[in-house]
Amino acid sequence: MRFEGLNVAEFFSNIKDKLSKVTNAISGNSDRELPKAANGNKLNSPESEAEFYTRTRDERSEYVVSEDAAPLEESEYLESEYLESEYLESEYLESEYLEPEYARYPIVKRDWEGLKRLIAWLEIEPQVTSLQTKGKELLRPGLSLLGTKLPQKSDSSELPENSESPKTKLQRHTELQEISAPQEKIKKLISRPPRFWISLGVASIGGGALVYCLWILYTLDKGLPDVNDLSAFNRDGTLTIKAADNTILLQSGPATRDKLKLKEIPEQLVKAFIAIEDRRFYKHRGVDYQGIVRSIVSNLIERDVVQGGSTITQQLARVVFLNQERSIKRKVREALLAQKIERELSKDQVLERYLNLVYLGSDAYGVADAAWVFFSKTVDKLTLAEMATLAGLPPAPSEYSPLVNPDIAKKRRNLVLQQMQEAKVITEAQAKEAMAEPIAVKPSAPKRFKVVAPYFASYIRKELPRYVSKDALEAGGLTVETTVDLKWQKIAEEVVKNAIEVDGRRQGFEQAALVSMDTKTGEVKALVGGGNFKESQFNRATQALRQPGSTFKGLVYAAAMAAGFSPYDGYEDEPIIIDGYQPNNYGKKFSGWRSMSDALTRSVNVVAVKVLMDVGFEPTIKLARDMGIKSKLSPIYSLALGSSEVNLLELTNAYGTLASQGNFIEAHGINRVINQRGDVIYQANFKPKRVLDKDSAAITTWMLEGVVQDGTGGPAALNDRAVAGKTGTSENVRDLWFIGYIPQVVTGVWLGNDDNYPTWGTSGTAAYNWRDFMSQAVKGMPVEKFPKLPELEGRKGSIKAKPVQPNRIIRGMIVNEDGAIVPYNPNPEPKYYPPQEPAYQEPAYQEPAYEEPAYQEPGY
Repeated sequence: MRFEGLNVAEFFSNIKDKLSKVTNAISGNSDRELPKAANGNKLNSPESEAEFYTRTRDERSEYVVSEDAAPLEESEYLESEYLESEYLESEYLESEYLEPEYARYPIVKRDWEGLKRLIAWLEIEPQVTSLQTKGKELLRPGLSLLGTKLPQKSDSSELPENSESPKTKLQRHTELQEISAPQEKIKKLISRPPRFWISLGVASIGGGALVYCLWILYTLDKGLPDVNDLSAFNRDGTLTIKAADNTILLQSGPATRDKLKLKEIPEQLVKAFIAIEDRRFYKHRGVDYQGIVRSIVSNLIERDVVQGGSTITQQLARVVFLNQERSIKRKVREALLAQKIERELSKDQVLERYLNLVYLGSDAYGVADAAWVFFSKTVDKLTLAEMATLAGLPPAPSEYSPLVNPDIAKKRRNLVLQQMQEAKVITEAQAKEAMAEPIAVKPSAPKRFKVVAPYFASYIRKELPRYVSKDALEAGGLTVETTVDLKWQKIAEEVVKNAIEVDGRRQGFEQAALVSMDTKTGEVKALVGGGNFKESQFNRATQALRQPGSTFKGLVYAAAMAAGFSPYDGYEDEPIIIDGYQPNNYGKKFSGWRSMSDALTRSVNVVAVKVLMDVGFEPTIKLARDMGIKSKLSPIYSLALGSSEVNLLELTNAYGTLASQGNFIEAHGINRVINQRGDVIYQANFKPKRVLDKDSAAITTWMLEGVVQDGTGGPAALNDRAVAGKTGTSENVRDLWFIGYIPQVVTGVWLGNDDNYPTWGTSGTAAYNWRDFMSQAVKGMPVEKFPKLPELEGRKGSIKAKPVQPNRIIRGMIVNEDGAIVPYNPNPEPKYYPPQEPAYQEPAYQEPAYEEPAYQEPGY
């Protein structure tokens, strides 16, 4: 190691030789030769005694004085300082003459006392170097002060040889006394014994550690979560979806599926858990220090984990707020949380939450789930032995599971019974009787693996990312409160099932879907996306894009009313070709002039196309979007007849805007989302938005009432209230629709096939199933009337029409089956089809009827 250009070991070796020679000189040895320095440093050349004396004085602060060196007497110290100052002032400082021994012996003595200790420390050079540096810094203030106050050396040439200096010796002696005071304090501090410095260090470290620990505890305590919402806790990775009445529709992940009140749990089952997990539960306040010691001793004696050190409250804190990390910080937080829980909750509340949340293996969370999973029983039907089996599971649910290790489970069960007996919870006879029972399990799947309202639940799961962050979804533990009315949902599921099984067989469709909404809030009250969720999870209410057919006409006529049109405005129903597109009516018949209202009632296609042309693509599409249509709408003539595909939910939402008198409220199924800590992270707050003026909405509703009263929507009529709505049939009768509403509720029905195969039904079938649902759902609901038809004379529109200017219009002509444009013939001759030989059909095989043989009396 090199230090200040010197080799440290070599340097101290030379010092040792030098001091040995100086010591010999002091003790009377005539050999006064000065020690030689090591080669390669500044000590190479011989130096005079005066130079040696001066250098020794200047460098003495570089040596650390031993703390146990004997200090000089005060008189001796002052004398030495006095003599030193005298020596410094003399003009003989640079001469080879040296004062007698009394002038330098005290300095050498003091240097030697410190240096001889350093020589003994040569084995720890880094420490010596560090102490030298600190010593310099510590002594520098005193030495600086001494250097500024020492009297300056007088010039001998200015004074007579024997004259006195301006300051007498006594004055200088007094000044030296004052200067030596700070040095004396420093020397006394340095000369303290080692035990003083060790004690001071230990005290400082201990005090600092104590302050740090207190600060850590304060920080941890301030960061503890609120424990009042434990009842709302859900584990990470879980998702719970609830109906409007709080009934659970779906639970996925590690969730407690059957929660109980403490009074619903048998007393013996509660005491079994207390006996094995936390015998002093009612005596501690969250942390049981006596129990920790007892469990350690018991486990050492048994050489097994027979008792846990954590209290029930600590286990609850770990389950709800912490994880299974093995760290001191986690244990401290667990203890602090347990104490906080005990301060804010009663013992019964702690027990209830623990027994509902504790994991007991095989996807069973809580005692009610475990009783079902292991024994297919409710908790009130459990035997004492079965209760003890469940109570023994928490420390190692997989190892102690009666489904996995029956023998180990029995041993653990008997230990619980023994603990219960020792705690005087049961008698010895009860314990022996229960121990004699074999482990008998009857496993069942956890409850609610079967989802209630599966199509609605799948809709909610797909909607959830719109309202909740990705991080919250990944963390899980969410409870979703929805809008679904389970009574309506069950009615809807039954209606869809019957529509498929009864009407579908006769009219050639295999699927159906239904959506029902509250028109004032936008809440989805029922949603069914198919006939069988197990067979097909495809949600036809929200995922299937189908052509709406004539049901889209309701939006086209609403745009016309908003543009200032009158329902009595007339249009001619005629054969027409517009820019190569020919709209046709059902049966390819045309009826001449009709009012808009009558054309809508009779679902006349030609008039709907002409109305769209007069209003314009842009205003119509914009209004449709404002009313709730989210799918792409193409600006083409066939848009009036529903050629652009939409889904059932959005079309129903658009008609709901008409029902709410022109106020749009987005359809939604989620009211609130709560995280695992009980915090509300999403709250529905949908406000109505005016997208259509009230008069235009009222006129459109009046027109749609006529569809049900006198037109194609007749099968949807209700006996006790007015209905407005529109039927729809897509090209080749692939889709059958009816969307209808009363002032409070709007419902949509779709019938068809997933592969777009044509049906041979009519939209009246959809209207009939709409009526089947609504007549049951709104039974008992107060009857509200639609708004009256407003004054039409002088009415102005709320939007501006932008009529379409076609390039070419051909009237009175049609496009025949060959693609040729020909004059329209209202009475075409029926085509002749020659009779054909009927195809041979294999006669159906019939199983012969089975006849019971006649009974014969056996012969003897």
